[in-house]
Amino acid sequence: MPRSHGPGAVFKWTLLAPLFALLLFLVPVFLLQLYFSVHSWTIYLGSWWDAEFVWFDVFQEVLSDPRFGWSIVRSLVFAGVSTLGCFAVGFGLALLMYRPFRGHGLYYAFFILPMLTVPIVIAYTFEMLLYQKGPVNGILSAVLGTDVNVIWLADPRIAVLTTVLLEIWNWTPFVFIIMMAGLAALPRDLEEAAQSLGASRWRIFLEVKLPLLRPVIFLALILRFLEAIGEFPKTWALFQGGPGTATETIPVYLFLTTWTYFHVSRGAAMSYVVLLLMVGIVLMAIRMLRREKRILDRLYQAPAARP
Repeated sequence: MPRSHGPGAVFKWTLLAPLFALLLFLVPVFLLQLYFSVHSWTIYLGSWWDAEFVWFDVFQEVLSDPRFGWSIVRSLVFAGVSTLGCFAVGFGLALLMYRPFRGHGLYYAFFILPMLTVPIVIAYTFEMLLYQKGPVNGILSAVLGTDVNVIWLADPRIAVLTTVLLEIWNWTPFVFIIMMAGLAALPRDLEEAAQSLGASRWRIFLEVKLPLLRPVIFLALILRFLEAIGEFPKTWALFQGGPGTATETIPVYLFLTTWTYFHVSRGAAMSYVVLLLMVGIVLMAIRMLRREKRILDRLYQAPAARP
């Protein structure tokens, strides 16, 4: 049997078939989006097929739109801060939980519960909790012994903090699971060797565990950051970009432009700009992960190379 028709070829095409099916679905969508981005069309200007061809004028409008620029800044800040928050809490919980103990499974299920909750349910639940005279301010008032009236949802200075805290609460379990897997996979012999040499727990953590965990840490941070950039359901359900434009991130501004203001061409051009931005971030992330893998490979090969 020719090699190209063997079991290996069948397996390869079985794996590639879903990818080609996805491309068949996505390519027409991208082409239609490209058409809209080089034509000036809104739903108020008649048929989309008769729209005026304007070359890259729509892209120029998008790139000179300060509101779009601020939405990118907000998304990057929101993703960066919430990613660091998720990592700090998730890694701390993983360090407490990665070794089995009584009731381990119950705590594990409890900690991953926020990630399993539907975002829109989270938004409406916290809308009730964060009401000015709601339970959160009530509990804070009781604990602090003073009347707390934080306007979590209507004050532009607080609204951003609210979205970040909600994102951390929702997605900390994601980092927690990744770091649990990373900690469980660490080779015990290196830790035991360090213990036999009299190293303290803190020193073992800093000089043995942390270097070995670096690729896992980078993976958790990168995946969480990329997911946070696209956060939409909770922010939209709670704020719709407000108060003012305080929570107007990239997905929110794209939705407003395309489906509230009906500037379809501008929305399409924005999507391409965001796509290029995300491709740049992903390529940078892949480069960082490859670098970490090379460092880890050298770390494992060094003891083996010694006589």
